Amino acid sequence: MNDFQVLIDELVKFRDARQWDQFHNTKDLALALSIEAAELNELFLWKPVEECEKVDRVRLREELADVFAYSLLLAGKHGLDVKEIVLEKIRKNNEKYPVDKSKGTARKYNEL
Repeated sequence: MNDFQVLIDELVKFRDARQWDQFHNTKDLALALSIEAAELNELFLWKPVEECEKVDRVRLREELADVFAYSLLLAGKHGLDVKEIVLEKIRKNNEKYPVDKSKGTARKYNEL
């Protein structure tokens, strides 16, 4: 069992003990993920870049944990192997963003 599956199992155990599975349909998990990502973004809203680099690490940890938790629950709900899908995305991005064309630029793949 990989570390991601251990985390998913712990999240499911926590959720099921509270009978929250009824609220964890795909739509609501995706919405919750988006809301938690917005709360993460709120830590940086209207602040200069220098201040953002000094973010409150306690709050950053909490918001990131929420984002990861809902992401893992959504992946688990659909039987997705987190390690596999992230590595596959990296492979695809490697093709879309070859080093010789994308190094040092933030342009999108279709603009390279």
